[in-house]
Amino acid sequence: MIVQTLSIPECMALLAKNRLARLACAKDGQPYLVPIYYAYADRHLYAFSMPGKKIDWMRGNPLVSVQIDEQGKGRGWKSVVIDGRYEELPDRVGQKVERDHAWRILSRHANWWEPGALKPATLPVSDHSPHVFFRIAVEQLSGRGVTE
Repeated sequence: MIVQTLSIPECMALLAKNRLARLACAKDGQPYLVPIYYAYADRHLYAFSMPGKKIDWMRGNPLVSVQIDEQGKGRGWKSVVIDGRYEELPDRVGQKVERDHAWRILSRHANWWEPGALKPATLPVSDHSPHVFFRIAVEQLSGRGVTE
């Protein structure tokens, strides 16, 4: 097997091609890792979620890491790791343009709202949407790949 470093264009191509990532955030020294669906554009990963643990933790500590991988032929694989910053895109005056942009980027893909719109427990009926649109600003990225 041969391990290779991916170039920045190769890393960005892998980000653009895939939709599933693992998001790592931390609170009080405790890491938390969850899968998310995302869409990549303009050096940001755009995502959507219901309020919960990851949103609470990222609001408290916006520094996150994201890992995206892709299975290759045989035992081959490629992986990109991002160090980034959580940026919430609230539905309010002054940030509507960014939120609408996130919606446009995400909605290019089928079922973009899953699993972000789903929770294991039934939520109370509300007169407003609790959904959270957010993006991860890519501050650093690196990638590796293995071929046989």
